[in-house]
Amino acid sequence: MGSRMLADWIANPLCAVEPVNERLDAVAELVEASALVEAVRGMLAEVYDMERLVGRATTGRASPRDLNYLGRTLAGLPKLKAKLTGRKSPLLSQLEERLDLCPETRAKLEAALVDDCPLSSRDGEFIRPGFRAELDELRELTRGGKQWIANYQAAEAERSKIPSLKVGYNKVFGYYLEVTHAHRDKVPADYIRKQTLTGAERYITPELKEYEEKVLSADEKSKELEHRLLIELRDAVALEAKRLRGTAAVLAEIDVLTGLAHLARQRSYCRPQVVAEPVMSIVEGRHPVLDSLLPDGTFVPNDTQIDGTERLILLITGPNMAGKSTYIRQVALMAIMAQIGSFVPAKQATIGLADRIFARVGASDELARGQSTFMVEMVETARILNTATDRSLVILDEIGRGTSTYDGVSLAWSIVEYLHDHIGCRTLFATHYHELTDLATLLTGVANLNVAVREWEDQVVFLHQIIDGAADKSYGIHVARLAGVPRVVNDRAKEIMAKLEDEHLDGAGRPKIARKERSRAKELQLTLFEAAEHPLLDEIRRVDANQLTPLEALQRISRWQEQLTAAGQNKPR
Repeated sequence: MGSRMLADWIANPLCAVEPVNERLDAVAELVEASALVEAVRGMLAEVYDMERLVGRATTGRASPRDLNYLGRTLAGLPKLKAKLTGRKSPLLSQLEERLDLCPETRAKLEAALVDDCPLSSRDGEFIRPGFRAELDELRELTRGGKQWIANYQAAEAERSKIPSLKVGYNKVFGYYLEVTHAHRDKVPADYIRKQTLTGAERYITPELKEYEEKVLSADEKSKELEHRLLIELRDAVALEAKRLRGTAAVLAEIDVLTGLAHLARQRSYCRPQVVAEPVMSIVEGRHPVLDSLLPDGTFVPNDTQIDGTERLILLITGPNMAGKSTYIRQVALMAIMAQIGSFVPAKQATIGLADRIFARVGASDELARGQSTFMVEMVETARILNTATDRSLVILDEIGRGTSTYDGVSLAWSIVEYLHDHIGCRTLFATHYHELTDLATLLTGVANLNVAVREWEDQVVFLHQIIDGAADKSYGIHVARLAGVPRVVNDRAKEIMAKLEDEHLDGAGRPKIARKERSRAKELQLTLFEAAEHPLLDEIRRVDANQLTPLEALQRISRWQEQLTAAGQNKPR
């Protein structure tokens, strides 16, 4: 029950500060009471899945063992309720009050069912002796009839002087007396021959058949009565289904809260400060999954600072295998953890609530629907751009890598601009397009981060540390060498890369692509017959003045003046 509730919490995080803090208060109190947590978790380990057991009872499918498990679970609730008594946090106090012990249902189940019930009702013997007098009588008759048959066999063997005589049973003839051919002449006259075998004869007597009918009838009637009693118990549980489901929900919530507290204490998580403002301040944050899988102390923690103004969009560049994807994922995961009421893997954290968290990561296709990998990527990106709000959190990983370099850079560039200018949401964008780092000088809310590396004797050491600034390399050829690509291929790749960099990097070692695209807007194109309009006119026509803030308007006017001045200086004399 707890695992299903945890999955529901993760799929539907809270979006208001007050209920988040209620859960955090409960987890905080449990973190400080480790003995209580271990005791409660031990009790919950003995609890069966009440939700499913009640569901089986209401649909008429509960077996005797299901009802027995339900009774055992109810029997353990008083101790659990006592453990929760006197808690300080409002949520734990509410859970203690809502924990309905359902004593009437428990009493019925314990009175009716034996301690070890069979899985199927057809096996019988699951109703406790003394629960129903009629059933006890039928059982006694069944056991007594079998004893009578044993006594009858002994008496007939003595009367007929046939020591090997025995009473048998099969489904065709019922009970019978079997005599070997060696004693055929000793068979009493009142025996009625029923079957001849190779080495024996089988007989019946009126007295034997009479008792057989009584025994078999009693056995069948007892099983029918037990089945009717099982149906009565199912109906009794179904009538209390609402109360029982409420108790099951409380148990599930207690399970989740104690589990979160146990994890927080075990992994040294901190309580996040959850605020309504769209900010993110994390000190020494860790990826919750990798931190638990890797040996203790080996995961490199990193800080995250998003203030909603100058650091709204974080562009993360750096080498392959250095940890960019891990970094953006851990931030999103910590946001989800905080909004379900969990402590987070960090030294300190302030996390602003997000109305939704969007992720565009990985590479996949849907060929059956006619969608390539890049098409899937663009569909998911379109959903983000069309539905995200200024309170959303967006993580993007390598947008535009599924098409040509120029297409990809252009798309990635315009996507960042749209997120900045039109949506204004917190965004972490991991990319190998170093051209995008120029956006930090053009957009006030964009900041560059990169993953630190160290080069030593043609070797690259990944430090997995996120630092301010833009990266200058991706070290893809180095990663190819680590993957086992033949040396001759890597050497040739280095030659090609050196040539391409010589053609596409400026004197300062920066990409020329974006700079060239921006410089084209400054050039005047002349025709043979008339003067061409200045490109600024088209740009001015496209501006939506109603969407500009005063600061943005001043910035654009200043930029246009600079372009006009530069165009005048470059004009042919």
